Amino acid sequence: MTTLQRAEREARRCPEPVTINRREFEVVDTSSRPHKVEGNQSTGCNFPGVPNIDHTQTFVRKDIINWLIWLRESLKFQDFRFDFAKGYEANFVKEYVKQSKPIFSVGEYWDSCSYSPASQLDYNQDSHRQRIINWIDKTGGLCAAFDFTTKGILQEAMKGELWRLRDPQGKPPGVVGWWPSRAVTFIENHDSGSTQVHMSCLAINCVSMFSEGHWPFPSDHIMEGYAYILTHPGIPTVFYDHFYDWGKSIHDQIVKLMDVRRHEDIHSRSTIRILESHSNLYAAIIGEKVCIKIGDRSWCPTDGEWKLATSGTRYAVWCR
Repeated sequence: MTTLQRAEREARRCPEPVTINRREFEVVDTSSRPHKVEGNQSTGCNFPGVPNIDHTQTFVRKDIINWLIWLRESLKFQDFRFDFAKGYEANFVKEYVKQSKPIFSVGEYWDSCSYSPASQLDYNQDSHRQRIINWIDKTGGLCAAFDFTTKGILQEAMKGELWRLRDPQGKPPGVVGWWPSRAVTFIENHDSGSTQVHMSCLAINCVSMFSEGHWPFPSDHIMEGYAYILTHPGIPTVFYDHFYDWGKSIHDQIVKLMDVRRHEDIHSRSTIRILESHSNLYAAIIGEKVCIKIGDRSWCPTDGEWKLATSGTRYAVWCR
């Protein structure tokens, strides 16, 4: 049974990784003569050590579109994940999505958050999430984006700084607070803190080099992170390692949170009211159906008839 067949049987979706910012190959030449790679100016950031793909060329775009259509029609992939989306202009993603017609697509537009001179994460990350939203806009809104703003803030908030989870306007502080239907929330991926990392390094901000697994979510706060993204607006994702490799307890807690989201019909555009945001307490009501509390501080909802749906270390979720 193929991976796609298994996913279909289990009602899961497997997006195909689309890496079209660069070409990776080995040139073998015993003459020791220098090689010159020619092409148009890059429309995005460079990926270290490999040449960019020139998306300005019509024949290149045609080949990419034909390949994407082949993935859809022959291999039956329904969704695409555009890797290293900073490597080329977003208008090309718009063209590729329009022509290949995936059911869903998401871009990995990974940009650095804003930090103080003392390397502390700034409270206000509006400029960071605005850059992600600008990228989505340039795709014509056809492609969602991973909400790196929420990941950066959420994992910092776990350090006794839960006040970070409400922006000055009383909304969630990531992309999910401004454009939730296009925000794909997550707490970990294959680059940030995974056992699956296969690269020795990766590029952020085009020039800075970081070692693999350089931005992991605090391992002892994983479930608080999932309690947040699985009850909130946006399009949450669950990381393979956490679901399958971190043991039965983590797996079962994630399943319970997914069941709450599904049963209560929490979706990407669900409303949210943030009730509390302090150093050791965050509380919110989502869709007027689900209430969540994160943090060490004792708290429970008092308005309406709420029943505890699931709970764990430093988090609890209620439903009406």
